[in-house]
Amino acid sequence: MGWSNWSGSVTAPAAVGYPRSEDELAAVLRGAKKVRAVGAGHSFMPLCESAEAIVGLGAMEGAIAIAPDRRSARIPAGWSIRRLTAALWDEGLALANQGDVNPQALAGAMATGTHGTGVTLGSLSTFARGFRLIGADGEAHWCDRRTNPELFEAQRLSLGLFGIATEIDVDVVPAFHLAERIEKKRWAEVRESYDELAGQHRHIEFWIFPHADAVILKTLTPCDPCDPPASTSDVDEATFRRVLDVAAKLPFLTPFLQRLMMRTRFDGRRRGPAHRIFPSDRTVRFEEMEYELPRAAGLAALDDVIGWIRRGRLPVAFPFEYRTVAADDIWMSPMNAGPVAAISMHQYAKMPWREHFAGAEAIFRAHGGRPHWAKRHRLTRADVDALYPMAERYRAVRRSADPAGKFLNPHLEALFS
Repeated sequence: MGWSNWSGSVTAPAAVGYPRSEDELAAVLRGAKKVRAVGAGHSFMPLCESAEAIVGLGAMEGAIAIAPDRRSARIPAGWSIRRLTAALWDEGLALANQGDVNPQALAGAMATGTHGTGVTLGSLSTFARGFRLIGADGEAHWCDRRTNPELFEAQRLSLGLFGIATEIDVDVVPAFHLAERIEKKRWAEVRESYDELAGQHRHIEFWIFPHADAVILKTLTPCDPCDPPASTSDVDEATFRRVLDVAAKLPFLTPFLQRLMMRTRFDGRRRGPAHRIFPSDRTVRFEEMEYELPRAAGLAALDDVIGWIRRGRLPVAFPFEYRTVAADDIWMSPMNAGPVAAISMHQYAKMPWREHFAGAEAIFRAHGGRPHWAKRHRLTRADVDALYPMAERYRAVRRSADPAGKFLNPHLEALFS
């Protein structure tokens, strides 16, 4: 009856409990020595692992409360982004940006700095205005820029260290529609023109298989109101899954299979409500590492890591994903030193990944990269201190909010105790 994350690579002996009210949640917190909160399990690091108590907020009571000026809304923290964005749409509202999947709980997405893509758009953590937290003592606390401001600044990207959020005050925007375009481009062409393309589109990203010379370019552009799309995904996963299964059995064929697959014509278009276009079905299980790099270093870093994979003919079966994210001022955000290029490296869950990720991580670190907290990385406490000037202040707030370390687990204790 234990717990497992989405990819199956992180497990815990504790079963997940689902309190139905703040009172029930407070009772769990008062009675447990160690507690972690979990959403959809989309973290690849052991952030949610606990040998004692794990709680999910999916069954909690709650409803959206929209501010009179319609610029923000108070949201139940355990709601999935899918549920949240559908409810906002019914009110004529939306999130300014999303990632490409939406099962994650809002609280978990903000706690780890989850993001979409867009030169002018920050992570979901930048949308937070305030939090209602149930602390280690079971008491409720509110924090925002005026009330408990130090706690608020740390909580914006919290890793679940300061309490369990039950409500989050979130920036919202008027509902909008998007037109999606998928097309194949030469890697050399995209590398040459990417900065110009990024300035022309509200959202842009691309995928590149390390053993192929073409990229799959995706752009999202605001458009006139239209009906929801017939498809719930931007790509056909059935063919991709078959190719991956061959690569898992015969990894030496990976370069050939990728070049063969990229002979396919890619020319996809969808239009619809933004919250239906941002996410796509992702049913093929994988393991993931993501690094945020200074934007000026992103394309060179990607070129270096692809070259390393090609020279070793390494069986990295998934494409790299390349996105852009705006700068922010959040203490523990990888975007707090300036705008970034976000490079995601995936590997099929049935294939080895640790050695490949370690080699790529060294390249990303050499280019000034910092990892996404929920994706695979090997940071030490010394690394955290070197990369984040506010790390010790963050730890001080954690000690004040949770002096007994109730919200720490072994992974987090090594970095933040």
